[in-house]
Amino acid sequence: MTARGDEIPREPPVAGDETDTLLGTLERVRRIFAWKCGGLDAAGLRATLAPSEMTLGGLLKHLALIEDDYFSVRLHGRERRPPWDAIDWDTDPNWEWRTGAEGPPEGVMALWQEMVAHSREDVAEALADGGLDHPARYKDASGESPSLRRLLIDVIEEYARHAGHADLIRESVDGLVGEDLPGGEAAPRRLPAPGPGRRPR
Repeated sequence: MTARGDEIPREPPVAGDETDTLLGTLERVRRIFAWKCGGLDAAGLRATLAPSEMTLGGLLKHLALIEDDYFSVRLHGRERRPPWDAIDWDTDPNWEWRTGAEGPPEGVMALWQEMVAHSREDVAEALADGGLDHPARYKDASGESPSLRRLLIDVIEEYARHAGHADLIRESVDGLVGEDLPGGEAAPRRLPAPGPGRRPR
């Protein structure tokens, strides 16, 4: 089940409604991020770019946690899913970053994909019960509950930041650059960027 019907949007529509624009944008940055982290061996997922200790494996696991935290825990007030529910976050607050590059790449990618699939179901459930105005069960320090709209924007922002990190790390690993998956059906349609200075694909 996806947030709008059975087909996962490939990118935001050129002139769609608010829901389709937000969901399309989130799916686009998810897809770019997966491309930047995909097809690598364990050494690739452990690679760093000085002076940071950030790895692609750590990013995958961190964003898997973000998916569960925002769309299950915050939005619906549910308990954390495995493996997050068994972690002592007080004594190991950076667990996902630290362990992200330790396991086999297939396992880290599969965990991220599993959390994304759960998130799509969680978002669809909230959309069916109030749309973008659906209030989260979570309350911030002022006692306010963010709307689903706000949570979607926050997660898009999180992906956008980390897709940039992943872009640089991946280029240092094997030279892969660009914003879009190359060629064929895998490549989303993009509006052209204005003016000079577009990054090579």
